[in-house]
Amino acid sequence: MELSGVIFDLDGTLIDSMQIWHEIDVQFFTENGLAVPDGISEKVAKMSIQEWADFFVREYMPSLTTEYIIHRIGEMAEEYYRDIIPLKPYVNEFLDFLDSKKIPYGIVTATYRKSAQAVLKRLGIWERMQFLFAGDEYPDGKTTSFLYELASEKMHSKKETTLIVEDALHCVQIAKRAGFPTAGVYDPCTIPADWVEICRISDIWGDNLQQILIQMNSL
Repeated sequence: MELSGVIFDLDGTLIDSMQIWHEIDVQFFTENGLAVPDGISEKVAKMSIQEWADFFVREYMPSLTTEYIIHRIGEMAEEYYRDIIPLKPYVNEFLDFLDSKKIPYGIVTATYRKSAQAVLKRLGIWERMQFLFAGDEYPDGKTTSFLYELASEKMHSKKETTLIVEDALHCVQIAKRAGFPTAGVYDPCTIPADWVEICRISDIWGDNLQQILIQMNSL
């Protein structure tokens, strides 16, 4: 598989963090004296940080500001990212392979820059990344292909040979529509029907990054 660059998702792809976002939602609603709405984490999963903060104010917390919600949830997330969240299997092996081929890579994430930097530094892979584009720095987050295209430009890589490695169906769909090849990585928090569709539309896919690497080398 010819590659001129790789763009990684963070949550659910490089780090095992997807489950903590439901815990954060529960904690945030509880501390504000509200019952946790059914399926709230799934409802906001496809939204940018700005979008879900607006959604919380509009639907559940009209007395709060979006600025407060973004700040407070960022504080909660940072604790998990700084102290708890582990690396997913085979990340370093995957990065070692890319380094051996002199293929540039970095991260496009929907989460907060401060949290992302904290977990990457603790896990020892921050210095390996050529860039980090984070959801709190761009209003649309990963709801469009803009950040993928920005990352591709950063690496001076051609779109058709810039691999997007993702665990979320809507992100795979956005990348594919924009003309990027995609690698779908399984995460236990992925809805089964979404995983079936990820496998159907992705160029390569696997239960972990080792399987992705094997498929890359076979093409």
